[in-house]
Amino acid sequence: MSTGRFAPSPSGPLHLGNLRTALLAWCFARAGAGRFLVRMEDLTTEAAADHEAAQLADLAAVGIDHDGPVVRQSERAAAHDAAIAELERAGLTYPCFCSRREIREAASAPHGPAPEGAYPGTCAGLTPAEQERRRAEGRREATRLRAGGAVVAVHDAALGTHEARVDDFVLRRGDGVAAYNLAVVVDDADAGVDQVVRGDDLLATTPRQVLLQELLGLPRPAYHHVPLVLGPDGERLSKRHGAVTLADLAGVGMGARAVLGLLAHSLGLAGEGEHLDAPAVLSRFDPVALPRGPWVFTPPGR
Repeated sequence: MSTGRFAPSPSGPLHLGNLRTALLAWCFARAGAGRFLVRMEDLTTEAAADHEAAQLADLAAVGIDHDGPVVRQSERAAAHDAAIAELERAGLTYPCFCSRREIREAASAPHGPAPEGAYPGTCAGLTPAEQERRRAEGRREATRLRAGGAVVAVHDAALGTHEARVDDFVLRRGDGVAAYNLAVVVDDADAGVDQVVRGDDLLATTPRQVLLQELLGLPRPAYHHVPLVLGPDGERLSKRHGAVTLADLAGVGMGARAVLGLLAHSLGLAGEGEHLDAPAVLSRFDPVALPRGPWVFTPPGR
């Protein structure tokens, strides 16, 4: 029996793209009579409690149920710290004192640009004395993984093999809180998650997570990155596109069953204009037949 999950950031209401990914993750898990969990990735979110309640209400409204209590990343600091300590004992970390501006400038220096978003290794060779001098200057200290230029291959059920060189990414931020890539790996493993269904915009970060799984001796889940929902301008769906939340769509006469029918239609599981509930969508679910490209959504009235 597999275990899947949906792990939103409680930074606002779920939009149609979030709900579509949640529906797919739920269908993948429930199609195999598996467990489905909800985790709030609230490490960087303000006013998370209100948004969390609204997101859970939206999931319930469209019939996406879950097993067990909701887990919050912010309550799992001890587990995150233990994983970082294990990497520290293995000599696989170092302190980083760089500001974002310094990283940008180093990446564009004459010796050649680093891959987009990659850390250029500025602090990797600092001596203990140099580290202490930066601490004395009051610089915030993050913790980075010493990745050693590892090249990691990830197999995705939909997209095939994705290979990338992993940079020395952040494990603990300057404010002392675990970074996303560390937290998601530890939290998935502790929850027994062996099936990760999420947006394909996160595929680029997956080699980092797979490397951490290897270094920490954690199991690797099966990955299925699904296409995003785009607005009519071809950009990732957002508030600027208009009616994109359940509340927005209800305001133009679309109830939960109509929204589920719309999502199912976008996945090739329903005819245009059908109204469905979650069990009906699940009964039609066929992972092999899912579309491979993004869905372009035009809000009603546009």
